[in-house]
Amino acid sequence: MQIPDQKLKEILIKEGLIAEPNFDAVAVEAQRKGYQIADMLISRGIISQTYFNDLLSSYFGVEKVDLSRRPIDEEVLKLLPEEIARQKRAISFNKEPDGSFDVALEDPGNLETIGFLESYLKGKVRPFLAQEGDLNKGYAMYGLRLSENFKKIIEANINESLRLGKRGEEAAAEVPIVAIVDTLVSYAFSSRASDIHFEIFEDGILIRYRVDGVLHEVVKIPKEVHAAIVARVKLLSNLKIDEHYKPQDGRFRVKIGNDVLDIRVSIIPTYYGEKVEMRLLASAQRPLSLQELGMLDDMSKIVYENIKKSYGMVLVCGPTGSGKTTTLYSLLNMLNKPEVNIVTVEDPIEYDIKYVNQTQINAQAGISFANGLRSILRQDPNIILVGEIRDEETAGISVQSALTGHLVLSSLHTNDATTTIPRLVDMNIVPFLVAAVLNIIVAQRLVRKVCPSCIYSITAPKDVQIIIERQLKELKIDTTYKLPQVLYAGKGCPACGGSGYRGRMGIYEVLEVTEEIRKLIVGPEFTLDNLKNLARKQGMISMFEDGLRKAELGMTTLEEVLRVIRE
Repeated sequence: MQIPDQKLKEILIKEGLIAEPNFDAVAVEAQRKGYQIADMLISRGIISQTYFNDLLSSYFGVEKVDLSRRPIDEEVLKLLPEEIARQKRAISFNKEPDGSFDVALEDPGNLETIGFLESYLKGKVRPFLAQEGDLNKGYAMYGLRLSENFKKIIEANINESLRLGKRGEEAAAEVPIVAIVDTLVSYAFSSRASDIHFEIFEDGILIRYRVDGVLHEVVKIPKEVHAAIVARVKLLSNLKIDEHYKPQDGRFRVKIGNDVLDIRVSIIPTYYGEKVEMRLLASAQRPLSLQELGMLDDMSKIVYENIKKSYGMVLVCGPTGSGKTTTLYSLLNMLNKPEVNIVTVEDPIEYDIKYVNQTQINAQAGISFANGLRSILRQDPNIILVGEIRDEETAGISVQSALTGHLVLSSLHTNDATTTIPRLVDMNIVPFLVAAVLNIIVAQRLVRKVCPSCIYSITAPKDVQIIIERQLKELKIDTTYKLPQVLYAGKGCPACGGSGYRGRMGIYEVLEVTEEIRKLIVGPEFTLDNLKNLARKQGMISMFEDGLRKAELGMTTLEEVLRVIRE
């Protein structure tokens, strides 16, 4: 359901949210990239999803529903199977005394969908506009139903597989093994897992899911079916089934309801057999703004200003799994315009970006970050993305590219923003080149967000003040912190699986390389402490302090910030 472009333009201009030339520019960009104008406006931070939902509700005269405050009748939910609910983007949540059904819809103006639902439910449908997260809450409840039967489904198919007595590749195509792998993937998707781990030990196979950055043990199955399950994953990923002693990487795509998942597969040999890791990636999603990633306005403003520069280097830093690639893709989407040529070299390519020339690292074909980057420089690029700076050679070529009129975006494994500079020097980049090319360094971690469906206020425990002060001292952050009287947490509900958290966002620190910092980098007084002191004098906020701000705003919890900072 979309408001006509011209009408949306009139409303936003009248509200003073955007000027006509800016709206027209966004419209052209949206058409070029194949997005709805509203999605582009939201990703740019011009309007919020909540504001747009209010516009939709008012324009089409459809009532909004907030299922975090309004209960879902499980019996009514079950009347619409999960596959249909996902396909039609609908949740049936209540039955009225007159026999009509209340249904939350992503597009309540779609008469064809409403007609189908009325036919399927055998009753009149009263459509509501789903709020952000409403459909996910309903899907989570389907996931609870699946979890009740999950182990029974797995156990039944294991028994059937063992009864058939087939092994390896022969068993991989049989219905029981196919059903086991399909069920594990489907349940992972319903559980909002980002990764699935198949780990082989002496006494069996342990299946673990990573949900919101935390691993959870899901089920343990007999090791007798291990070879068949691994063979099934290899078949799906076009890997060598008879290779058991070398690591292999692949990917495949599955469709679950109306959602398409790209699954990246890594298989390595371990002591008891091959371990499988599967990364679940949404194959299509609208571009996210820095605000949606969790960056507050003061930091995002600095980042926006620095990516507008036509040359230099933008680095995103943090450990593995801290969301660096997602941030880089968001920056790349902002820079993706008709007048620039963007080329990337990545390992792996996680998301396909329209009108960006993406190159995949391929060791067997001799494509590494270093020689891939050399080839890119002959492609007349304006903007270059190097997935990761891993060695001296890649670092050297990246710096030379930034010096010769290219804007280079990349990631680096460092603990925080300031340690990035000595890390580059350690890679044999001389200090005056480091000072010359760096525009900005963004360091980040991911914290779990408080579940919006079960958030409640709590009185801040007094002992937390001491813990925070101790942590600030350990991080050598010279500041005072006053604990607020009220903080927030999640009680635990079906939408968040009882954890009190749902989804993740970044906590950041942004180091803008000013002239004063450049002089310090090349000067004799350069030390890490002096760099931190100068950066803080110029207004840099540490990741820990950014996390504390977000805990006070109810976006996450103090416990979560402390957990992530201490890791």
